[in-house]
This record gives sequence, structure tokens and C-alpha cells, in this order.
Amino acid sequence: MTGRISQRTAVSHDSFPEPRTQPTAAEYAELGRTAAKQLTALVTTAVEGLDDVAMRRPSLLPGWTRAHVVSHLARNADGLVNLLLWARTGVEHPMYASKADRDADIEEGSHRMAAILREDLVAACERFEDALSRTPAEAWDAQVALASGRQIAARTVPWLRWQEVSVHLVDLDVGVGFGDLPDGHEERLLEWVVEDFAARQDVPAVRLRVDLADGRQRDWELAGSMLGSDSPDVGGPATTVLAWLTGRGDGTGLAGDVPSLPAWI
Repeated sequence: MTGRISQRTAVSHDSFPEPRTQPTAAEYAELGRTAAKQLTALVTTAVEGLDDVAMRRPSLLPGWTRAHVVSHLARNADGLVNLLLWARTGVEHPMYASKADRDADIEEGSHRMAAILREDLVAACERFEDALSRTPAEAWDAQVALASGRQIAARTVPWLRWQEVSVHLVDLDVGVGFGDLPDGHEERLLEWVVEDFAARQDVPAVRLRVDLADGRQRDWELAGSMLGSDSPDVGGPATTVLAWLTGRGDGTGLAGDVPSLPAWI
């Protein structure tokens, strides 16, 4: 994920069913696959409406056009296919040959005609879906490494794709915000981002109180450093909180003493 910026299709809450027991690795991967497919349908529909002029307009990511975002989404799908191949065969297949190659591929793709960019994205998404379908149950526990070097279980790969598509769909700046994600996705993305921050020591200690779209309220803690009596309480609508956490908003509209956050990813 690149950059920091400012920013309902009806799908059942069954998008994220609460398992009665801890899901197996294969079940967890399948939940992520379903979630990613829902958002892939939205992003491919959004991109279908972009002609050459619209594709060259700025995205919400500094220095990137919409074409850059589309090119990145295609190359990310291919990078994750490499990780699934690694998990399936046991032979190391890095996401990208190098960061320089990744960046060059995104830049090159961003100069293509809109029709070619659309075809590239659709084809990459189909390759990713095919790779998911070919991954056997026993491979989901395999350890693979992200481009950053961080080790993850293969069962997380479908969820990484879901995360990329959910955030970059908003970054395209085509009238879709976090609040327009299908039911259940916004809350799950909040959980995901808070969990990412929880493991880091450069995150200020903050108590979060989030107003969800369905009227519920949930509390979270950002506790990269120790929470104390003087730790700020920050609250507001889920869309505004999520934009602030992901660097796609400066926290305007949130209640409380809103601290600056390090880049999410």
C-alpha cells in the first residue's frame, strides 16, 4: 500500500459470518476469498466506467493517477499468485523480483490505454482466483513471506487481497467511500487496521469509540505504547475513523484530542 491522503451495494451481513468454532485454515482462507470476490466485482465495475481521460485523472494517492492504482491492483494480484504457488509447491516464489521491478511495472502499466488497463486488471484477478481454487487444504498452513520480508500463513493471502481492493477502491476516487463498502466490510477493515497497529511500538496509545453504520458502537484500543489515564479518547463515525487510521483523512470530524499516526502500511 502506498501513500497517505485525505478521503451501498447491498450484501448480507453473512459476508462475515461468526464461526461457532475456530475456523480451520482452509475455512479462514475461503472466507477471505469470498470477501475479496465481492469487492473485486465492485472495483472491476468501477474501472469499466473509466475512459482514457478519466483514467489519467489523479487518484486519492499523492503522485498516482487512477491508472497507477489500477496497474498496482493488477500487479498485486500477480504477486499474491506467486505466494500461493509458494504455498502449494513449497518452492520459494517471492511476490516481486524486487521493489524496483514492482515499481517499474506499476509505472509502465499506468501509461497504457484504459481498455488495456481494464483487461489487465480482469486477467490478473482471474489468475488470482484460479490460484486460490488450485490451493489444497493442506497448503493453507504453509509459511510464505511478503515483499517486506514479514512471514505470514498462506491462509492470510486472500484477506490481503481483500484489504488491497477495499482500500484502493476508495483511492480510485470514483464516488465510492468506506461507507459504501458492502455490509460488514467496513467493520472488518477497522478490525484489521487496529490489529495491524496493535503490534507496533510507534503507534500512540488511544482509546477508540466508533459509531457503526447499523447504529452499534464499538470500542478499540490502539496500544502500541502503554495506555494510561492521560491517553486520549477519540471517537466518531466509522468512515471518518477508518479514513484517519489508514492515512486517508486527518481526523477532522472526530471527537477528542486526535493524535498524528504513523503510516499504516
